[in-house]
Amino acid sequence: MKTAAAVCLLCLLTLAAASCGYHLQAATGSRFADPNLRIDLRPFANASLVPDAGAFLAGRLREELRQMGVRGTFDRAGADILVEGVVQDIREEVLSHDSKGFALEHRLTIIVDVRVVEVVKGHLLWKEEGLSEGASYFAGVDFQYTEANRRAAIEEVCRRMAKRIGQTVRVIL
Repeated sequence: MKTAAAVCLLCLLTLAAASCGYHLQAATGSRFADPNLRIDLRPFANASLVPDAGAFLAGRLREELRQMGVRGTFDRAGADILVEGVVQDIREEVLSHDSKGFALEHRLTIIVDVRVVEVVKGHLLWKEEGLSEGASYFAGVDFQYTEANRRAAIEEVCRRMAKRIGQTVRVIL
């Protein structure tokens, strides 16, 4: 019995040690993993009614790019790549009502325009207008409950949008 437990413990320790250093890397020759790469990623312009949507989305995109393996820096001075965008709108629609007509579930959708430019050569690497991501959230009679759920939905759509933009940036670099 003690031998079986010792073998299991040894296997678990081996698996834990083997998984510690795992991380994704960009393809060989990709500028994405170049430590000298400088990316100008300012807060996105914001045309929506959510005050900090552009800044929040850009912050999430920085985090996403780091997680995807960008080893360079985010800096305006001497930038090689410019990533810019506009949060055009954050729309909300009611998905369901209760028997009294009170909204129970909302759908929040973010619409973003994004552009990636190689600064030195002035080449447009990618441009997309009208990218959208959505998430649902529940509403209640308590304003704080509804607003907390709404804020969580905004964060979720920004996270999804950042992941989508980050994946495309990774491919084009």
